[in-house]
Amino acid sequence: MSLLEGKVAIVTGAGGGLGRCHALALAKEGAKVVVNDLGGARDGSGSATTPADKVVEEIKAAGGIAVANYDTVGTIAGAGNIVATAVGAFGRVDILVNNAGILRDKTLLKMEEDWWDSVISVHLKGMFAVTQAAARRMAEQVANGTADGGRIINTSSLAGLVGNFGQSNYGTAKAGVAGFTRVTAIELAKFKITVNAIVPLAKTRMTEDIALIPDSLRPECVSPAVVFLASDLAAGVTGRLFAIEGRAIREFRYKATDGATAAGDMWTPEEISSRIKEITA
Repeated sequence: MSLLEGKVAIVTGAGGGLGRCHALALAKEGAKVVVNDLGGARDGSGSATTPADKVVEEIKAAGGIAVANYDTVGTIAGAGNIVATAVGAFGRVDILVNNAGILRDKTLLKMEEDWWDSVISVHLKGMFAVTQAAARRMAEQVANGTADGGRIINTSSLAGLVGNFGQSNYGTAKAGVAGFTRVTAIELAKFKITVNAIVPLAKTRMTEDIALIPDSLRPECVSPAVVFLASDLAAGVTGRLFAIEGRAIREFRYKATDGATAAGDMWTPEEISSRIKEITA
């Protein structure tokens, strides 16, 4: 039996790049897939049904089962429609891969309000909205005995965890993905719903103009980790951040230094200055 036989998966932003690869990989392992994509440009402008439709046809040509959805992730209504598509077509939701994203890069001093808002809306609000709708359905399935849990996989970025020039909007959103992943992993544990995030580095439409990312970092190299996290093999894995770069996988963890303790009742700015090397060692 395939790893995901009988499961229903939603992949947002699945009309190309990483999302397309995830959708194909999930379908290959037996999942029925909702291929969501608004069909817009890299900056989020425009819309089209073709990208999602093409991926659905690819899945069907390979013997899999899939349907398309063209709703935006950035509204509660759109998110609800995405989940409703899965339930209407297949009767359930077991897996959610939050992959939809756009880029509108500018430095802080040149950042426009709508550029900030649009990126936050897709990456951060979109993740919240679709996760809430899908998790509610997953929890209902657990409560009525038709499922023994669920899998949610979010998409963070080095821009949020490490930082990158000209991406204050994108980096903020992707740092928020990490926080959201950790909090919801705690909250949804009682429903046996795991929540993890990937931190992919791959050559896609989003990164095509970044010369430092080689063509050898193919998007399909990321998808096996998504399949793993979506499967019963990862039943005990939750609240984690996994970086995938080609053949390499590592886990991101937050660490604190040993720090220092003030000599008196509380710190003074001068003492902090004099002991900064000890604090940060």
